[in-house]
Amino acid sequence: MIYRIGADAILLLHLAFTLFTVLGGLLVLRRPSLLWVHLIAVLWGVVIEWADWICPLTPLENALRVRGGEAGYSGGFIEHYVSLVLYPENLTIELRYLLGMGLVAVNLIIYGYIFLMRRRKPLP
Repeated sequence: MIYRIGADAILLLHLAFTLFTVLGGLLVLRRPSLLWVHLIAVLWGVVIEWADWICPLTPLENALRVRGGEAGYSGGFIEHYVSLVLYPENLTIELRYLLGMGLVAVNLIIYGYIFLMRRRKPLP
């Protein structure tokens, strides 16, 4: 039971990190001190997508699931959870590049907005 709870906790952490990577720039609007943490998270997310790597949280989650008597899964977090919902076919490398570019584009828009707001008045 404890392993299943641990695996679910890793899943939630993974989801939170993914959401922070995609939309964390919005938090930077309120907390500018998160800027470098968020930029590193975005860099990590883009590298994971473009290099076709698996995030270290995925094998950890799988190991905990197996120890808890559940089946693990192959591939990464995006392929297993997100692509099942969003994409009916397997996640191709081309689509991974598009996801990485989308991540960069969303954050460029957010940081462009932050930059424009800073030029008008300094953030607290």
